[in-house]
Amino acid sequence: MGRARKLRVNRGKRLAVEVGGRAYARIPIKTHVVTAADDIVDVVRRYAVPLLHPGDVLVISEKVVSITQQRAYPISQIKPSCLARILSKFVHKSPYGIGLGSPWTMELAIREASPLRVMTAAAMAGVAKVFGARGVFYRVCGSGVAAIDGPCDYTLPPYNRYAILGPSKPDEAAESASRAAGVPVAIVDASDLGVTVLGVSSGCPEDVFLAEVLADNPLGQSYEQTPIGIVRPARYVPVRGGAVTPRRYSGGWRRC
Repeated sequence: MGRARKLRVNRGKRLAVEVGGRAYARIPIKTHVVTAADDIVDVVRRYAVPLLHPGDVLVISEKVVSITQQRAYPISQIKPSCLARILSKFVHKSPYGIGLGSPWTMELAIREASPLRVMTAAAMAGVAKVFGARGVFYRVCGSGVAAIDGPCDYTLPPYNRYAILGPSKPDEAAESASRAAGVPVAIVDASDLGVTVLGVSSGCPEDVFLAEVLADNPLGQSYEQTPIGIVRPARYVPVRGGAVTPRRYSGGWRRC
């Protein structure tokens, strides 16, 4: 039990979950405020490597990868086009993130996917909405557009005044981080609305597993300052009241 008590968890999140009848701990790792001057591989070496065990999987927020790739832009430096201003008005505003519901993020989407593709996606999404279908816009524009983040009050400053593209070549970024870490790495876009796996290194579990084990978004990018974390096969699972109790665990991943 002593070892289990050393594991820290972000406020309101559980230390461990069960997936497929097995227990997995989710261990958030606190970092400094990562900037464009940082290299994600160096961040992994500094903060994650000393904590990793064989059998772990390292998960990294897509936002911090994008920041180190210089794909984060102060909104004061983004000049939205008329098209961006018009289209952003029709985007559903979610309490969990602004998405493309701002002129700044819509402008980044237009630059990333091209004006023609964005207009086509908007037209198809409008038709699909009549029939009750959702998500068409992002399926047409691609995962890169779906990963764009906008300025939000709860985001860690200074990025609460930034618009951020999704990471470039996320599989390659995951592979580079994996070589430094010595364990599989997944780059994920996780929020309270769901989890999207954007990039994985060799040896990673399947996307379905990663989405389930991270479903409650255990990482934190606001005051928690924990944009990376470890998924670890665990011998303990939480019970009512936040305590932990022993549980038999046979070890290993479903696919690795």
